[in-house]
Amino acid sequence: MPNIEDKLQSIEKRHEELNELMSRPEISSNREKLQELGRERAGLDDIVSDYREHKVISRSLEDTKALLGQKLDDDMAKLVKDELDALLSRQKRLLDRLEEALRPKDPNDDRNVIVEIRAGTGGQEAGLFAADLFRMYTRFAQSRNWQVDVIDSSESERGGFKEAIFAVKGKGAFSRLKYERGVHRVQRVPVTEASGRIHTSTATVAVLPEAEEVDLELKPEDLKIDYYHSSGAGGQNVNKVETAVRIMHLPTGITASCQDERSQLKNKAKAMSVLRARVLDRQQLERQEQLSVERRSQVGTGERSEKIRTYNFPQDRVTDHRIGMTLHGLPRIMGGDLEDLIEALAAADRAKKTDEAYQRVGSQ
Repeated sequence: MPNIEDKLQSIEKRHEELNELMSRPEISSNREKLQELGRERAGLDDIVSDYREHKVISRSLEDTKALLGQKLDDDMAKLVKDELDALLSRQKRLLDRLEEALRPKDPNDDRNVIVEIRAGTGGQEAGLFAADLFRMYTRFAQSRNWQVDVIDSSESERGGFKEAIFAVKGKGAFSRLKYERGVHRVQRVPVTEASGRIHTSTATVAVLPEAEEVDLELKPEDLKIDYYHSSGAGGQNVNKVETAVRIMHLPTGITASCQDERSQLKNKAKAMSVLRARVLDRQQLERQEQLSVERRSQVGTGERSEKIRTYNFPQDRVTDHRIGMTLHGLPRIMGGDLEDLIEALAAADRAKKTDEAYQRVGSQ
């Protein structure tokens, strides 16, 4: 951990400064300022407590190691060794907690998600690849006992998808699937290619945290709701009853639709879920004052040159370009075994955020 000791010393120093500030008469008589400083101190209490315990353990480790350098009988040597192992174990647990405490938390990590897959460049092969990605994420979700709920889809020829939108429900869904956002590229010989020539196609993946009603109020007067006949598969019912639903959020122009269910009520609920997630995502991006940049960072334009990951079938490998990681066993990965890739991405993300947190603390 880079400069962790320096950063922890800075936090401890700030904690002591806060104690001194809060004891000043001009501060203690200012209720608003006192509460502000109190909140900041409370946010540092646990990490300072752990750091101080870590320092005590470090001193104990030095003393215990010094004992091992002396002449001891077998029983005493074993006792000292056991004590050393126990201290090292406590030290590791404390360091893990300190690192976690310094790492910024993503408030969306425990949320369900809305996943949107769209065929990019590559014609029919891009649609087939979009369908492959849909199956891959479905199987990954099933391996973690998450629920997958299709919201809307638009089929292309030969069994592919122009677009597939679905919800994944389960604790921590966003924390894992958020790393899938971006342009995915496939290199393989399409089933339609008679000459055996390798084609390159793309599909885009967007992952939005599912918004709760408490997160965002959609006023009825701000919604335009249309009902229409479903155009997809679904049996005799779809051509007789207007079960499909399209909802527009008038202030933003954002729309969402659903025709997957035979029930108009269920389709409306699903469409509202997607709309709420999209509107909340828009608001969050606007608050960051870089809406277009952030959206492109998720899905880009679908061009072949914009990619986060490449699936190379002839060479049986998957390469994630963000972390330079290459894995073999493509059928296994396309079958939903994404854990190694996602954990590597999560580890890289944690390391980056921890380093950023250290830098922020060091600049205080």
